Amino acid sequence: MGDELTHIPVLPSEVIELLDPQPGQVYVDCTAGLGGHACMVAEHLGPEGTIVLNDMDQGNLDLAKASVASTLRPDDPGSARVHAIRGNFSELPRALGELGLQADMVLADLGFASTQVDDPERGLSFRFSGPLDMRLDPSMPITAEELVNTLPERELAQIIFRYGEDKSARRIASKLVAAREVEPITTTDRLAEIVRSAIPGPRGSINPATKTFQALRIAVNDELGSLDALLRSIGIALKKNRGGNPSWIAPGARVGIIAFHSLEDRPVKRAVGEWTSNDWGESITRKPIEATDAEIASNPRARSAKLRGIRASQ
Repeated sequence: MGDELTHIPVLPSEVIELLDPQPGQVYVDCTAGLGGHACMVAEHLGPEGTIVLNDMDQGNLDLAKASVASTLRPDDPGSARVHAIRGNFSELPRALGELGLQADMVLADLGFASTQVDDPERGLSFRFSGPLDMRLDPSMPITAEELVNTLPERELAQIIFRYGEDKSARRIASKLVAAREVEPITTTDRLAEIVRSAIPGPRGSINPATKTFQALRIAVNDELGSLDALLRSIGIALKKNRGGNPSWIAPGARVGIIAFHSLEDRPVKRAVGEWTSNDWGESITRKPIEATDAEIASNPRARSAKLRGIRASQ
């Protein structure tokens, strides 16, 4: 439980500068996590501010809501304007419409919380022995174990190559299929061991299993599909604003997206380019904002973070 207290949001000052929160405004956090960014924004909004928290993980959502409510109104946390919505962030625009809210600020931090990574039962890390699950939302139907043990070798290789960008994908898939014929692959440590055995030669600074774990996690949670849906929703909203039609994003709203690997950052970069070229908004970041050396030293997970942002047309 200590991670709940030590979790540090990435690019904290950079996010505040980009979002430029003002008293009474509406902040929408597409990926609330433990509420780190939301608490920082809340300090600028005052008691009239509104925060919408969205997350697939109910446990983290509850923690984030309690933290933000206390930040907004320490004397009466129950009366703070905090809305907590459990679900995929691709469905968030519809939920905002039902609440009758327009976002003045939108943030999507595409990383995941330390409570998820450090929970062996989630199966997200090979640092722990745990079930091969990888679902960010436990109610989702497909686990990594099912993919590893049932997909044809070719499809398994395609997932590892596409989502893990691993040139050894075919060799890894072949090893996995051979191993599962002997005994089903059900734990994180066994999966990591098999992947390592498939990659010959000296080991670099990155564990050979890292890319396979990333690929399976992305596939299980349809992370890139959800990101594409969110980017489309933002684009539609920005276009509506430019045409003078109301949408879930208010005119002049600031939108920030933090990506942690190239598979996320590439579509975000393309989307921001499309939005600005169509004059639906103005880019706030000429190039992606990255963590300083000082931040990386105190929060290593910030090393790969890239923040891009846009201001909606007035």
